[in-house]
Amino acid sequence: MKLFWKTMLAGAIVFTLPGVASANDELAARQANPDEWAQPNLNFSATRYSPLTQINNKNVKKLRVAWSFSTGVLRGHEGGPLVIGDTLYIHTAFPNKVFALDLKNEGRILWEYRPRQDPTVPGVMCCDTVNRGLAYAGGKIFLYQADTTLVAINAKTGKKVWSMVNGNPKAGATGTNAPHVYKDKVFVGISGGEFGVRGYMTAYNIDTGKLVWRGYSMGPDKDTLMSAKTTHMGKSVGKNSGINTWKGDQWKIGGGTTWGWYAYDPKENLMYYGTGNPSTWNPVQRPGDNRWSMTIFARDVDTGMAKWVYQMTPHDEWDYDGINEMILADIPVKGKTRKALVHFDRGGVGYTLDRVTGELLVAEKFDPAVNWLTHVDMKTGRPQVVSKYSTEQNGEDVNSKNICPAALGSKNQGPSSYSPRTNLFYISGNHVCMDYEPFKVSYTAGSAYVGATLNMYPAPGGTDLGRFTAWDAGTGKIAWTNPEPFSVWSGNLATAGDVVFYGTLEGYLKAVDAATGRELYRFKTPSGIIGNPNTWMHNGKQYIGILSGVGGWAGVGVGVGMMDSEDMAAGWHKAVHPGRETPKGADAIDTAALGAVGAYKGLTNFTRAGGVLTVLTLDD
Repeated sequence: MKLFWKTMLAGAIVFTLPGVASANDELAARQANPDEWAQPNLNFSATRYSPLTQINNKNVKKLRVAWSFSTGVLRGHEGGPLVIGDTLYIHTAFPNKVFALDLKNEGRILWEYRPRQDPTVPGVMCCDTVNRGLAYAGGKIFLYQADTTLVAINAKTGKKVWSMVNGNPKAGATGTNAPHVYKDKVFVGISGGEFGVRGYMTAYNIDTGKLVWRGYSMGPDKDTLMSAKTTHMGKSVGKNSGINTWKGDQWKIGGGTTWGWYAYDPKENLMYYGTGNPSTWNPVQRPGDNRWSMTIFARDVDTGMAKWVYQMTPHDEWDYDGINEMILADIPVKGKTRKALVHFDRGGVGYTLDRVTGELLVAEKFDPAVNWLTHVDMKTGRPQVVSKYSTEQNGEDVNSKNICPAALGSKNQGPSSYSPRTNLFYISGNHVCMDYEPFKVSYTAGSAYVGATLNMYPAPGGTDLGRFTAWDAGTGKIAWTNPEPFSVWSGNLATAGDVVFYGTLEGYLKAVDAATGRELYRFKTPSGIIGNPNTWMHNGKQYIGILSGVGGWAGVGVGVGMMDSEDMAAGWHKAVHPGRETPKGADAIDTAALGAVGAYKGLTNFTRAGGVLTVLTLDD
């Protein structure tokens, strides 16, 4: 088998495989080849689990740097590389450059794609100018630019094949998520919930760029692609369910954006993703459950029709975006193997659902500090909210204090991994709480539509802002947890070598034992890590790749220098809180970036802006 793959993948770029009838078949074949990394989260199931064993828990301490590559962009670098044959493809934050690097020659640049974008677009990008990665299919690399342009690039030459515009940045819509390819379609969502953008998922044909279908998060059934057959907690959602829990036409600027990670079950022909917070952040201004924000969608890949939905946080009052990754795995739940979907939500609850029917199987807190709810009612699926942590009291705005987690969530977008060897899921997490004060805000297209001021700080009982946790999704219990000084904003990677890799905001790539969590190795990269570790095999050697470049919501203060500038922090306030008094001095910094700058002030002692891919392998 190894010789087969070496033969089939010899040469710089392989466009088709013998016997492959479609892009879907090609991707299925490539994800079965452990030498490559052909999709954003490695496979359709988004497990981020590699069967490679050359690097393992016995020898990982011998890792050394093989080579590195500077992207030339000094902002937050999320996501990670793709590896197709002898070529590695890597992306940057805005302006979203793409590089093809030759693995036979320590990353020599084969080509560079430089988009031309309106320089004003970063002004409507919430929480840094990140891009979460690329997709591949049929000899094309897919890039989703900040200005919402989806581009198909010839993987061999770097030339544009086609492009389509998916949204309007003038109205606050931007593109930050990695494209995902399922069958003959490439899927992209939309960012901009903080600007009143109504979220949607769009499918484009990979060969022509033609729009195949678009499903909105809220609105009439013809927009949401829902029907009486669509279920929520086992019952029909009814007619126009995306309208009747909104006041008037508020659904038209309802948020529920779709900028996270997706998954796909070929047997069920369903793709899965989550929707974000409702707009505005002030819950008093949008009474009702605000469906279908904060919701897991299961949609038919060919038609877009929603088979089932599950709303995690009806009438969200805390910005607990539901966009985090969906991981598909067949796991034991209460003594029976279930076709599960596992999701670690910003609100701090780990959900396990039946991915075929949407049945709720497990819903438990994966951080004991979480206090905004007591539990999830397993019959209704609703969180049981603790009233004193509500930001709306008797229809009035309230400055609620000591809410756990903060709006950053008990985990943010950094994707988790799953190891079938340990049957554990690995969670890159935060351990941060907040004070949250809503205020009235009006909607203007292209302007911030937030309506809240936040302060953030460590959860009670310590100064650590991060957690790295192993979780049993069948029982809803923590196996082990490692505290971290700062949030673990990176994704993580599990391997058959019984090692789990993740990055820290200070810039350490860490390797821990998959069963115990014991730290086995660490290496300090040039900047804080918010990217996702990947692995591949080339010429008989296994490699680990990690993007460093501090930024994202947690690290944006360091990435743009806001922590060192009261004027910059004050400017941020004026943009996000128009018409309100701007805080002065330290208060301006403490509440900038919706509280994140104040929470991470200590990060300036460890790292500065950067953009570097570091590639490691075992010392000979």
